[in-house]
Amino acid sequence: MSSTMSAQRIDQRRIPGWTVPLIFVVGAISQYVGAAIGVFLFDTTEPSTVAWLRAAAAAVVLLAWRRPWRSGWTRRGIMIAAGFGVVTVLMNVVFYEAIARIPLGTAVAIEFLGPVAVATLGSRRARDVVAVLLVALGVFLLAGVRIDVAPVGVGFALAAAAAWAAYILIGKRVADAGEGLDSLAVGMAAAAVILAPFVLIPQLAIDASVFADPRTWLFGLGVGVLSSAVPYALDQVVLARVGRARFALLLALLPATAAIVGAIMLTQRPEAAEILGILLVMVALMVNAAPSRRAGTEPPAPL
Repeated sequence: MSSTMSAQRIDQRRIPGWTVPLIFVVGAISQYVGAAIGVFLFDTTEPSTVAWLRAAAAAVVLLAWRRPWRSGWTRRGIMIAAGFGVVTVLMNVVFYEAIARIPLGTAVAIEFLGPVAVATLGSRRARDVVAVLLVALGVFLLAGVRIDVAPVGVGFALAAAAAWAAYILIGKRVADAGEGLDSLAVGMAAAAVILAPFVLIPQLAIDASVFADPRTWLFGLGVGVLSSAVPYALDQVVLARVGRARFALLLALLPATAAIVGAIMLTQRPEAAEILGILLVMVALMVNAAPSRRAGTEPPAPL
């Protein structure tokens, strides 16, 4: 095990520093291209079903990659992993319900209200209060543009923010146990099984024919690989190279990346107020990511 870890450290050192932001951006693009592919399925498939397909595909890939059964698991460890997986999948469900109704970039920016709020709780830094105010203003602008058209979509995006906050709190316990990727693999698999009746039965009642269409499974696999497996693996590379503080700073690139992917793939052209709202959220993330003595408060990237 030690020789493997040493080899990994050597490989990480060989990664030039200037490529780290590029690796992160590639992961972000993969994540939101996967989400955009999911949007293409919404014409025939319920958003919650697409989110479940994403989770199931990601679980298959992660299980094949990590093979977590080789590690010793306690009942408590399995329960924590399952809870982590359920929260993650529920976060994806409400996020997909949001992007079925509002632009991708808008939904991602609103979603950041959750991690910024978590990072600010209990903080005595004035900059964290400023960050929350900037995010709140950005969310107000984003919601204000679309509230007359899709208030439900904004509501789902806010629910995704709350779910992301829960994901961070539970994910911190998983990370502290030192088995993040293995727990994610077990958790996603458990969540796909636990939530299957609540997602698939309504889909069967609405339109069961989608499961006979090979495109549903092909696109579902693509969403799972692009939106979960690839970005999470690349995030681990970036985290190992730059650490959590700089990783938190890189998260500021996500709203803009999502907006660009939405504009290119989904022809979702943001209005001036939306652009300003996204910029405010990005500035808030940079302010919030400024170095401090606190550990473990940086929001991890969503799955």
